[in-house]
Amino acid sequence: MTEIKRHHTNTRMSQIVEHGDVIYLAGQVGTAGADVATQTQDCLDKVDALLAEVGSDKTRILQSTIWLADMADFKAMNAVWDAWVPEGNAPARACGESKLATPEYLVEVLVIAAKA
Repeated sequence: MTEIKRHHTNTRMSQIVEHGDVIYLAGQVGTAGADVATQTQDCLDKVDALLAEVGSDKTRILQSTIWLADMADFKAMNAVWDAWVPEGNAPARACGESKLATPEYLVEVLVIAAKA
């Protein structure tokens, strides 16, 4: 049976869960109150750091789900996303509008990746 490893765990959630050759990250948010481009970059920087912690990177992302508080921010978020995704390594992705944890959060990024 494959072991499940959890990192940065509290009573509510783990920031990283490893199962077999798959890495699941909790939803990442940026600096509350910042504009959507800054929040998106913050999210992606956190994704990079968490994946590096378990020996992977953004070229190994299998799937991402992005939640925007307002789809009017889709273009600005995509500008940051498109600059970050390595050419030829775009994951399967979905993006939708959702009410986030607080009104100060404009974007949340969830990632599933393969181990390196």
